[in-house]
Amino acid sequence: MSVSTCPVPPDQRPLNEFQALQESWFFGWSKAENSKFWRLILIFWALPWLITGPVAASSFPWDDYPLVWSLTAAAGANIGVSLIVLRLYLGWGYVGKRLWRETVIYEETGWYDCQAWSKPPEELAKDRLIVIYQVNPILKRLGRLLLGLVAITLIEIGLVVWLYP
Repeated sequence: MSVSTCPVPPDQRPLNEFQALQESWFFGWSKAENSKFWRLILIFWALPWLITGPVAASSFPWDDYPLVWSLTAAAGANIGVSLIVLRLYLGWGYVGKRLWRETVIYEETGWYDCQAWSKPPEELAKDRLIVIYQVNPILKRLGRLLLGLVAITLIEIGLVVWLYP
């Protein structure tokens, strides 16, 4: 069975979903080289400071508690960027699972008429190679970043609790 006889609508085919993620600005930068990736992470971390800085200042005035203010605002910014990284991780993970599976679940008419199509062995092998060599490295990078952000946020919160009795 060739790809041309595939009954799955083009926008629901795992390979097309993968290509759409790669071409998407939001999901595409997660596979960028390190300098661009970290620059964008820094931007996404700095933007929430516009909200978390004033919110932290309302609880911990800068003049009285500069360290506690900084830690609180940074923890809030970490939560903001963590949500972005989590969204990236979930999107890539979803497409990776669809590529890895032997069958493709799809909607034929959009009226919840769930259908399944078994991939031919050649297509399954190709999809799994894409997962191994392209999707998994992205998931690994995003997963490490997310764990690091959670750890740093917990440390910041712990320091705030310790410094501000």
